[in-house]
Amino acid sequence: MAECGASGSGSSGDSLDKSITLPPDEIFRNLENAKRFAIDIGGSLTKLAYYSTVQHKVARVRSFDYSGKDAEQDHEPPYEISVQEEVTARLHFVKFENTYIEACLDFIKDHLVNTDTKVIQATGGGAYKFKDLIEEKLRLRVDKEDVMTCLIKGCNFVLKNIPHEAFVYQKDSNPEFRFQTNHPNIFPYLLVNIGSGVSIVKVETEDRFEWVGGSSIGGGTFWGLGALLTKTKKFDELLHLASKGQHTNVDMLVQDIYGGAHQTLGLSGNLIASSFGKSATADRDFSKEDMAKSLLHMISNDIGQLACLYAKLHCLDRVYFGGFFIRGHPVTMRTITYSINFFSKFDLLEMDRLERPLVNLPLLLDPSSYVPDTVDLTDDALARKYWLTCFEEALDGVVKRAVASQPGSVDAAERAEKFRQKYWSKLQTLRHQPFAYGTLTVRSLLDTREHCLNEFNFPDPYSKVKQKENGVALKCFPRVIRGLDALGWEDRQLALVKGLLAGNVFDWGAKAVSDVLESDPQFGFEEAKMKLQERPWLVDSYSKWLQRLKGPPHKCALIFADNSGIDVILGVFPFVRELLSRGTEVILACNSGPALNDVTYCESLIVAERIAAMDPVVHSALREERLLLMQTGSSSPCLDLSRLDKGLAVLVRERGADLVVIEGMGRAVHTNYHAALRCESLKLAVIKNSWLAERLGGRLFSVIFKYEVPAE
Repeated sequence: MAECGASGSGSSGDSLDKSITLPPDEIFRNLENAKRFAIDIGGSLTKLAYYSTVQHKVARVRSFDYSGKDAEQDHEPPYEISVQEEVTARLHFVKFENTYIEACLDFIKDHLVNTDTKVIQATGGGAYKFKDLIEEKLRLRVDKEDVMTCLIKGCNFVLKNIPHEAFVYQKDSNPEFRFQTNHPNIFPYLLVNIGSGVSIVKVETEDRFEWVGGSSIGGGTFWGLGALLTKTKKFDELLHLASKGQHTNVDMLVQDIYGGAHQTLGLSGNLIASSFGKSATADRDFSKEDMAKSLLHMISNDIGQLACLYAKLHCLDRVYFGGFFIRGHPVTMRTITYSINFFSKFDLLEMDRLERPLVNLPLLLDPSSYVPDTVDLTDDALARKYWLTCFEEALDGVVKRAVASQPGSVDAAERAEKFRQKYWSKLQTLRHQPFAYGTLTVRSLLDTREHCLNEFNFPDPYSKVKQKENGVALKCFPRVIRGLDALGWEDRQLALVKGLLAGNVFDWGAKAVSDVLESDPQFGFEEAKMKLQERPWLVDSYSKWLQRLKGPPHKCALIFADNSGIDVILGVFPFVRELLSRGTEVILACNSGPALNDVTYCESLIVAERIAAMDPVVHSALREERLLLMQTGSSSPCLDLSRLDKGLAVLVRERGADLVVIEGMGRAVHTNYHAALRCESLKLAVIKNSWLAERLGGRLFSVIFKYEVPAE
């Protein structure tokens, strides 16, 4: 089959014991704010999902009221910062064995049912089997949902919206695992859902699907036979036994039958010829671990072969395996031949709600093949070792910055230490299990760090730094513009590009830069220009770009900005101003939320307002909507063009954007360096990492200036 995958549609929650003696918050988090819940009751396990509201601290910026004030006083910051509480939604998923359903229903009644709860949504066979028990225990009406409809809608949602949830396993390849990014073209596919038994569903469209087959040999079979063989009654304990077993002690292999002659058959000697075959002839006892492992292989291999046959029968080249039997258990998933240890390190699964829909950039040449990340660290062991060490060494600085950003908080140091421990733990997990959280990239390491900072209420550790740097850069803006306007046309184009590059030096996420900025407070725009590599640059398409500028103006340019302060104000805005003067409309896209010292959408509104007060070109462009500021939908130092704010995508299409400018090391090198677009593009950055510069064949502060024109 051309493509096969496994969808982790089950969550990995704690099993609840006979008597629920654990404190509620060790299993069910944020119970006090739980609003609604629903259950899926299968033949063996019940999965509970509940919705709660959570409060996060969010850094807000807003303009001062300058009426009656001298706005240009040296001590006056360009805007004020406040930290506010924001309420968002979260989904929690927990599972338990049906053996303890009465105790668990009592627990749900005590902690999740409130006066507003009238109905409980339930699906799965148990929604019918346990209907009377549920209504009696919870005093609620059971609203039964069709299990297949729920299954397919959930699977479609995951495949379309959750990147790195589906993956491909290829034995003996390097790496063995390939993750699937979310993309729009998911149909048709075959879904093999492994619960107590196996259901096989052909899915053709969002609403058209049919059950085409199945098997009685599934997760319930493994559990039942495993209990008979090992006397182990708990599902997770049985899986644990299997993980420690050696199936070759029990199974008869091809080489056991043929010896070396198996090679003439074209078969691997390690292929299982007969599950449990050795147990019939060997005069000895077998360990529980070995028997559990053999049983797991037997059932998983049977399901895998069955799936292949159904796929061939229905002419489908894409198969997804789902269901609780395969969740987070590497042996099961490898044996089924499409696998990864995805959720096994989590106590339970939680998902935060995204407030705005994210979609593909309309200018992507082929959204289905687009991969944002330039280097897959799961594949590149040398790069993985370097970057994990790099993030470990940077951790002290991040902790220090987080504490300094909240000088009035009595528990900032304590929260920062918890952040350190959690992120350090994740980095160590990734050293030993690079696939633990999906495809490992520089982007995922940065995003995980931002997520952990937010979890411990550090919404914007660089807010004060950005406020100060924006204020300094705004005061320099008129002088920089006067200098540019005094140049001849051709000299000005090169000066604008050098300004963009020099501005991009000011990246607090790069240790080489942060060391300079902390040791030399006087380091500024002119000093950054001196740091730049002389032409020819490491990647140098400038001559081609200059020639293009001598032609007709672009209709509309989409610019993804990077850092606050000098970068956006003295680098990006003069470049924007030149495009506007040529008659090109500009969409300036900035992060929706904070990450490092990247400029946010809210900050860009204030910066643009202040620049417009100084510059008539920007002022009229804002007034006439030839310059539009938009948010990307991202809170990352990197850029995923398949997950952009829908409003931005709509505007790009409406304005007919024919030039995309991607600025910065995170956006243009770590991600999107190889991104293929349907229009002209500029990808530019300064390499501020010595190891990366050396790998690319350059040195520190080497320049990437990549101008690309799509093939006709």
